[in-house]
Amino acid sequence: MMNWENIFSSKRFGMENYHDDKKHARTEYQRDYDRLIFSSPFRRLQNKTQVFPLPGSIFVHNRLTHSLEVASVGRSIGDIVGLALRDKYPDALAHFEEIGAIVAAACLAHDMGNPPFGHSGEKAISTFFSEGKGKELEEQVLKEGGRWTDFTCFEGNANVIRLLMNQFYGKRKGGFAMTYSTLASIVKYPFSSTIAGGKNKFGFFASEEEDYASIADELGIMRVSDNPLKFARYPLVYLVEAADDICYQVMDIEDAHKLHLITTEKTFELLLSFFDEAKRERRIKNMNMLTDVNEQIAYLRASVIGLLVNECSDVFINNEEEILAGTFKGALIDNISITLYDAYKSCSKFAYDNIYFSKDVLDIELAGYRIIGFLLEIFTNAILKPEHAYSKLLLERMPKQYKPQSNDLYTRLQSIVDFVSGMTDVYALDLYRKITGMGLPSI
Repeated sequence: MMNWENIFSSKRFGMENYHDDKKHARTEYQRDYDRLIFSSPFRRLQNKTQVFPLPGSIFVHNRLTHSLEVASVGRSIGDIVGLALRDKYPDALAHFEEIGAIVAAACLAHDMGNPPFGHSGEKAISTFFSEGKGKELEEQVLKEGGRWTDFTCFEGNANVIRLLMNQFYGKRKGGFAMTYSTLASIVKYPFSSTIAGGKNKFGFFASEEEDYASIADELGIMRVSDNPLKFARYPLVYLVEAADDICYQVMDIEDAHKLHLITTEKTFELLLSFFDEAKRERRIKNMNMLTDVNEQIAYLRASVIGLLVNECSDVFINNEEEILAGTFKGALIDNISITLYDAYKSCSKFAYDNIYFSKDVLDIELAGYRIIGFLLEIFTNAILKPEHAYSKLLLERMPKQYKPQSNDLYTRLQSIVDFVSGMTDVYALDLYRKITGMGLPSI
């Protein structure tokens, strides 16, 4: 069973020899948050699609605004849980007061490993290796001892851990040098791709497996199995997951309304369904004090989020022992009260049926498949035939930090996936146009 007094560690990955217990004005976890906010990969999220195409005249969420909102909600859940745990264990040495800061930092980072073009980006990378030209390389990768499922089940969550922990060329040891607790809070699926069952759900690539295992052992996270490696979930992962679940579902409904994919009446119906009769009447009364429809919807959205924050916090506290024992099943959102759960599922079903397959969303996904597949193909060919003149030009086009310098194919393919997955929608489209000759730089 995991123990709260071992769960927290401000050690920084890659900088363990410089660790000290000095008190600073900002805690190490607050520094994690600041380090992420000022980083280039985080800023690039502003040009990565969340669900809907990047905004024109109507502003909808991108990955950056989504991540900021998830961090805000995550901090609220973490603070509530931290206070409750301190009341329950007043003499414990555990840093309960830091839970909000740790969860907020992990929430900021949770989408940093996602490729361009929304949810289709992961699938486009996976299918290039499972169905496309990349499949031809499977035998060689396996022969050299590489893990092929890291490519065919490419997962943005595992890619976050790689982005934060890997020492890319020219970078310092430890990558972002994040604290152990923040890194562990990001790993939603704490097992390798070999037991992902063909799904895009696993927590770390083979290249980061050993390092994550050392962090997990330091934090006292239980090992479920050694081969293949699988751990119990780090407790704070549940809070990060809950913040993400709350935000994307509720905010997608609001965005869909702004884009006229859902009527005002249906939006009101979905959001008001979270409240019992008395609370619903109160919300309608308060909502009618506003005359702007978008403000009315924003009020209801904020009310729903507040309700779900409290519910998910209660579920965590009420199931704390099962969470520490690694026996808790499902996500926090799956265990909220039946009325709220039904309302949440109604929003999910409506979004799936009417939003995620809308023409604009599908157009972005189709373009993403084409662009990502093309870029993976030409750069993969370049690392396979680096002596060719065209390959040399392409490899010169890659930033130095991604330069494929290893002899084994697994690592060289990873460098190409690192490069492509790190692109913004705009950069990927621009590079595609230039390479294909559809767009040339100004002369």
